[in-house]
Amino acid sequence: MKIAVVGTGYVGLVTGTCFAETGNQVCCVDIDENKVARLNQGKIPIYEPGLDVLFDRNVAEGRLKFTTNLAEGIAGAQVIFLALPTPPGEDGSADLKYILQVANDLGPILDQYVVVIDKSTVPVGTAEKVRAAIAQNAKVDFDVVSNPEFLREGVAVEDFMKPDRVVVGTTSDKAKKVMEKLYAPLVRQGNPVIFMDERSAEMTKYAANSFLAMKITFMNEIANLCEKVGANVDDIRRGIGTDSRIGKRFLFAGIGYGGSCFPKDVQALAKTSRDYDYDFRILKSVMEVNEDQKKKLLPRVKEYFGGELRGKTIAVWGLAFKPYTDDIREAPALENIKALLAEGANVTAYDPEGMENVKRQLPEITYCHTPYAALDDADALMIFTEWPQFRTPDFEKMTRLLKNKVIFDGRNLYELEVMREQGYTYYSIGREAVNDIVSQAEPTL
Repeated sequence: MKIAVVGTGYVGLVTGTCFAETGNQVCCVDIDENKVARLNQGKIPIYEPGLDVLFDRNVAEGRLKFTTNLAEGIAGAQVIFLALPTPPGEDGSADLKYILQVANDLGPILDQYVVVIDKSTVPVGTAEKVRAAIAQNAKVDFDVVSNPEFLREGVAVEDFMKPDRVVVGTTSDKAKKVMEKLYAPLVRQGNPVIFMDERSAEMTKYAANSFLAMKITFMNEIANLCEKVGANVDDIRRGIGTDSRIGKRFLFAGIGYGGSCFPKDVQALAKTSRDYDYDFRILKSVMEVNEDQKKKLLPRVKEYFGGELRGKTIAVWGLAFKPYTDDIREAPALENIKALLAEGANVTAYDPEGMENVKRQLPEITYCHTPYAALDDADALMIFTEWPQFRTPDFEKMTRLLKNKVIFDGRNLYELEVMREQGYTYYSIGREAVNDIVSQAEPTL
């Protein structure tokens, strides 16, 4: 098939590259001339494991191309994916201006039947708005389909090539046949393509992400209670995660969720509920708890240093909102670093992929080429992202570098007994503190 993908962000670039990998001719369109130029030079603007291999192969074999010209990009296409940003407004609403602008532009340049696919996460009723925008100037038949993505950053290529399920919202039999043909190579093992109406498909994406955000938040609430009653959240996670009705995933306590999807989608679903005069009380609690959870460690850091952080150097491991990505959107690390700076602390940081993105927002902190370099002469270590290389560090080397043997761990990377053996003061989430001795050092004036 000939496919056009409008938008080359995380979703658009993965979608275009993976469909090219299944033998389709794909042209990706983006208005950013610099980005398109870099893509045509073989430079991928995002970090996503495995994407580079597929990208290089399909560009070399001529199945994957890039342009800034919309008419050129969609010429001859049987399907057109809209993978455009839908940034949240202050009230949580999803901004549809980019999608609707492209829809308006598509109308007069369509010259044959095409299926236009909303791949972006969009609120209920968007397919109807896109259809109306195209129809204003369209002279040919077309269908608009809702086909939400369920890609996890860090494993997006695997998720796309081996989907748990594919959700397709359409009431058109003609469009249904196109979508069945499009996804057939990806569901050969029998994973379902689930057809429903457009509004249900749009709601499915928000419902899925909001449920997962709620699951994370519930475990963080359990963790906070564990600290008060003297229980261990890791044991509880294992105890409930083996229940098949609950499952093992998304049960890890920490300092809250971030990224491009969960915060935005929970806010958007809450906004939809308000628009329809429904009080979605659980979602309000999820958002409130998550914001509080992001700040969970800072009071402990201040207490350890006698309430004064001015002049202290805090080492930070992890800037991206999760491992295996360079995405820093809504990352808990950023909020904490800003708070540390406001308290007068200095920050040294390391992240395998996220530092270049953070530099544009926080040029005043020190970025280091290794995790150990960030520790050199630092007063404490804070951990915000569970990158694998942080899990089994050289504690003896860390001890030589740090001024104080203290770690504030927002991702529960280390076993409590290991921390006891190493002689560290160790604070984590939902577990007892190890060697909880508040420093008696005089506050820095």
